[in-house]
Order: sequence, then C-alpha cells, then structure tokens
Amino acid sequence: MKAAVFHGTDIGLKFEDISIPKIGPGEILVKVAACGVCHTDLHYIEHGVPTHKKPPLVLGHEASGVVEEVGADVTRLAKGQRVLIPAVLTCGECTFCRMGRENICSAMTMLGNHINGAYAEYVGVPAKDVLALPDSIPLEQAAIIADAISTPYHAVKNRAQVRPGDTVVIFGCGGVGINAVQLATACGAYVIAVDINDRKLEWASQFGAVKTINASKVDRVSKEVKKLTGGGADIAMEVIGNPKTIEEAFESVRIGGRLCVVGYTHEKISIVAGKIMFKEIEVVGSLGCRPLDYAPLIRMVESGAIDIERQVTHQFPLAELEKAFAVMKEGVSLRSVVIP
Repeated sequence: MKAAVFHGTDIGLKFEDISIPKIGPGEILVKVAACGVCHTDLHYIEHGVPTHKKPPLVLGHEASGVVEEVGADVTRLAKGQRVLIPAVLTCGECTFCRMGRENICSAMTMLGNHINGAYAEYVGVPAKDVLALPDSIPLEQAAIIADAISTPYHAVKNRAQVRPGDTVVIFGCGGVGINAVQLATACGAYVIAVDINDRKLEWASQFGAVKTINASKVDRVSKEVKKLTGGGADIAMEVIGNPKTIEEAFESVRIGGRLCVVGYTHEKISIVAGKIMFKEIEVVGSLGCRPLDYAPLIRMVESGAIDIERQVTHQFPLAELEKAFAVMKEGVSLRSVVIP
C-alpha cells in the first residue's frame, strides 16, 4: 500500500510502498477514506518534537474509513462498516481509565505517534474505541471529528466548563481553535476570538465569535479583553501552544476566572503565581477527548449543531500531503484532509 512515512527531522517524509498491516484478534483493518492534516504532525516533522515510536513511522491521526477486516474477537464492528478512529486509543484498565479520565490513559496509544497512523491506504487499530458513523456524515468531512472537533469539545465541556452566559476569549483560530469558538458558542457563551490572521478572524465570526481581536494590531490583547468584558473574561482558552499567548491569556482572565491550556508547547511559561492565589484563578490543561464523549459529539454533527462541512477547506491526494502542510503554514486553510 502507499503511505507517507516519516523518517525523522533530517529526512522528513517519503512516499513509499509498505505492507498492509496485519491485525490481531481484537483489532480491525480500516481502508482509510480521509485523514485530517494537523499541526501536531508539523511539530514532529519540522520542530523536533519526538514521536513515541522512533521513525520510520506513518503519521496521521484524524481518520475515517471503512472496515476492511475484523479480528477474531471483534463482534461490535463488521466488514463494510463506516467508522471514525479516535486520535487516541485507550487501555480501559489503568487507574485513569477506571476513573473515567481515559484521555490521560497511562497506556494510551496515539495514531501516528505510538503506532503507524493514517497517512496511508490502510490502518490497523484496536477495535475497542472505534465508532460507527451514520450514513449522513460524509467520510471526507468526518475525519476531522477525531481531533479537530473532539479535542476542543473536551476542552470546552469538561475542562473549561463553559456555561451559558460566560464570556470566553479564545486565543488561536486554526483548525482546533475555530471549533473551540463554535462549541463555546453552542454552549451559549459570549465568545471573543484572537488571532493575527484576518482571514481566520473572519472564519471565527462566521462560526459564532461576537468580537474578534487581531493581536498584531493592538498593544496588549489582555487590555482589549478587559475593555470588552469590564474586567476580564470568565474563561480564556489558549489553543496555539505559544508561551507568550499562554501568558497573555492568563492576563485576560477576571478575578475568579479560569485559564484552559489546549495548545502544546515544550517551552516554559512565566506567570505570577501570586495572581493565581490572590485572584483565585484556576489554571487547567486539556488533552484529547474521552471515548464516552464521541457519541454525543457525533450526534451534534449529525443534527447540524456542529458544522463540519465548511471547515474542510482543502482536499489533497495523499501524494500531495506536503501541499496540505504548505497551505496550513500560509494560513489559508481551515482544515485540510488527504484522500489516499
């Protein structure tokens, strides 16, 4: 089968013929219909962030497809079924899984990180967390549910705990950030979107943001947020992974407010600990999504409460994966998918 194989930062990606995965008793083989192109992969390819499994490794963790083969112990799924593969697969047995916090499973398996991912014609995965998709959701669009929608869903609902009437400022309006905007709006929040790209800010307005701030055109975003909210947002969400924007998001929060960090960075940040104590500010992280949250999320997509059609702005054949990364870096795509 054809696959985009990552060989480390020095070599990068190569398009190769590799063997179709062999599956075990509890696994399924999926013929990939589409795989979303995520900034996380750029961290591996260009920024030196190590993958858990050493290269060579097939990247890609936002996948939808059709079941091609099922293992001997799989009874819930069948050949020909349309499925969504969560970006992170869980063990179901560790302490965190048994606490209902499977998204921080101590034995988690991430596609394109721990095991070969879905920038390929076929992918083999454990069947436990894979979800059936209704016929009404096109597979080419459904792929982005696996991360670009599920990650902000968990962040908005479970970690930021957005409620009707909350003022929420969201830093970063890329593929994940735009869904934080959409989901916070769906919760009844008053959303302020922050980015340095006017095109992305226009998208944010289309997906529900009441106000937008171009960070490159103001002195301090936190000052603008405080002006708009009368003292600071109830909740700030950072969906970029940049120390400066995390720090500015923290400064945008009102007394008694909450900062939710969704973006990844390996760098240190500098915030005044005394403000956390004296203002009783909560600082929480958010990683991925719990398996139990996918079913209601898929229902929201099916009902139209979450719009995925407008989010897939670009489609490329697998051989043109690098073009998908190019439009991402140029800031002209909202979400791209590759079609094997």
